[in-house]
Parts: sequence; structure tokens; C-alpha cells
Amino acid sequence: MLALLGPAVLLLGSCAAANPPALRQHAYAFVSNGGSHSVTVIDLEALKAVATIEVGRGPTDIRLRPHSAEIYVVSTDSHEVEVIDARQRRVVGRIPVGLRPFFVDFSPDGRRAYVANSASNTVSVIDCERRRVEATIAVGLAPGMARVSPDGRLVVVANRGDSSVSLIATDSLRVVATIPVADSPEAVAILPDSSKAFLTASGARQVSAVDLLHRQLLANLPVGETPVALAVKPDGGELFVANFGSHTLTVINTWRNEVTETLEAGRQPAQLLFTRDGSELCVANFGSNQVFLLDTETRRVKQAIPVGHQPEAMAWSPDGRTLLVAHAGSGDLAVIPLGSPTMAALIPTGLSPRGIAVAVVAEGPAPRSAGAVPGKNPAAPVLESTARRPAGRRLSGQP
Repeated sequence: MLALLGPAVLLLGSCAAANPPALRQHAYAFVSNGGSHSVTVIDLEALKAVATIEVGRGPTDIRLRPHSAEIYVVSTDSHEVEVIDARQRRVVGRIPVGLRPFFVDFSPDGRRAYVANSASNTVSVIDCERRRVEATIAVGLAPGMARVSPDGRLVVVANRGDSSVSLIATDSLRVVATIPVADSPEAVAILPDSSKAFLTASGARQVSAVDLLHRQLLANLPVGETPVALAVKPDGGELFVANFGSHTLTVINTWRNEVTETLEAGRQPAQLLFTRDGSELCVANFGSNQVFLLDTETRRVKQAIPVGHQPEAMAWSPDGRTLLVAHAGSGDLAVIPLGSPTMAALIPTGLSPRGIAVAVVAEGPAPRSAGAVPGKNPAAPVLESTARRPAGRRLSGQP
């Protein structure tokens, strides 16, 4: 945005008084409410809900489309994806997909979205500019999650029903490999260099490591009971696994494809989120209503922060200094400054919040000219707030 404004500033340098003031950036969280079929919009400066947007039935995943002002919401029970304009705070598109979708992911340029349809055994490919499905690709049985590799070349699809992973080439929109993995794969994590994918296998207490370059299974690694979430360290060297059933975390060296440690977590760890520098790992403990901050160097819990009932989804504020935690049981959102032992705010949402997307809206100040009409300012653009997945080499754990 500043690069676009630069030439105008130079041309009008002698008339600085005529220039409009710089746009002010304002952060909002969009929370999908699975139990009330809505999205709550929360002002992260005022720390209050400012809007409720009705969407389809049973919304689950919610994501900010890269390089855009659009929030995508997956409505599982309505078998569709809603598109919300983050500036206007309203639904501007509804895209029918297959049956029982749960997650959405995007190409790095934001032009396409990929949605796995668990009851149709397909992946819907959405043209985001036209807001329509451009292709439907048959995959394995009961696909749950589809994730795009950081280089944008592959879509990795976990097929829970037949214990396989489908690899879709994004240039041809065809399945180029189907690889058997451990029983009932669900969550997917891909290394920053796009060389490997890891999948939780809740039916086998394992994590499968898949070579994306040679399109083959590398190993099935033993972890704890009911692995449900994965988090790759920003440098790609280590993978942390949340074992919901055994209340532990498993640490995997992604270079060697080896389990290196098992750590105690709180009760029923459900979600994991790294700080941007990878020095700390946030662990949402669903069963003990706490968030742990784990020092990834010492492997010790630095803080155990009490939060609402059944914490699950987590996200960072745009500056990475504030943690947002949605509570499926109590229907609210915790706001926790990094380093603080307590919540700064607890903000009501709808019922059973399932996901969080954060957008930064560039808002202009009130008009200063005498003839300006209140409320007639043009809508300001939204700046992408999610940090890009790094493409650098692996460091931690590398021999």
C-alpha cells in the first residue's frame, strides 16, 4: 500500500496540506460459531464484539484469503463456503461445494481455494476471483483436511476412510499419487521447504511422514493416544504433536524422521501454535481449561494460564504479541498479552466457537473538508495479517 502511495506523495510534495492523512490500521478477529451458525466480529483494540454475521449451518474452519479483504467460512452442515467482506462485515458470496466440508486452504497467491468434502470423497477447487467451483477432484474415502504446500505445487489430502493421502498437482488439478499411510489420517502439516508432509493417525497412535518429492511413505512414527494436532517449528526442524488421549506432546525430528521426546502437557491438549520466532509453543488444554506456554529450548512450561471452558482454536494478533483463544464450551474468546500470566479480556462470541481469522483493516480518519458527508468515506482495503510460512532451510534438529 505504501509503495502505491509513494509516487503520489512525491508529486504532491509541495502541496502537503492537500494530502489525505495516512490510513490507520485496525485489527479485527472473525470467530466462526459452530453452534449458532454465525461469525462474531471482535474489535481487537476496543476488545469487544462489534458485529454478528449470519452464515450457513455448522460453520467450522474460517480463514483469511491471502492478499484480499475476504474471509472464507466453511459451513459443514450447509455444504457451502461463505465469503465475507471484512470491510463491510457481510456475506458477499456463497459457494456450494461437496457434502460435509470442514476445512479450506488457499494457494499462496490467493487465487484458488481447496475444500475437502468428507461425505463426497472429493476436493472442490474454488476460483476465488469468480467465487465458483472450477473443478471437482475425486480422492480417497472420507477426506477431512486438504493443505496446500508452501511452494503451491501440491495439495495434500488426508483420506480418513481408506487410510491414504492423495497428492493433487495444482498445475493440472489431477491426483498424481495416492499413498497408503497409518490408520485414519486427519491433521496435516507440511514443512516450510515443501519436502515432507506429516499426518496424524488417530486410529494407530502414529504420525506418518511422507516424502512429497518422491511421493512415498517414509515412516510411521509412534506417538501418544489420539494425536489431534500438529505444529511445525518455524525453521522446520521439529514437529510437535498434541496427543489428546494421553495428555502429552510428542517431539519429532523432521530431518531424521525420529521421535526424540515425549513431554507432559495439560489435560487433553487440543491445539498448538508457535510464537513467530519459535521460542515458545502455546498449548490449548481442552480438558483443564488452561493454555500452556512451553519453552521450546528447555522443554519446560513457562506459564500455565487459566482460560475459559474447553479452549481449542488459537490465533495471534497481527503483531504477534497477543494470543487469542476460542473456548468451545463457554462461548467466548480470551485475549492474552504475550508474557502475561492472565487474560486481558474475555469476550462473548456465539455458541461453540470453532475457528479464528484475523484481518487488519486500513481505515481512514474522518473527513476534514467542510463539504464532507459523514459515513460516505470509501471502504478501506484490508491488509493480510497472517505471517507467511517461511521457505528457509531447516535448522533445529538438523544434523
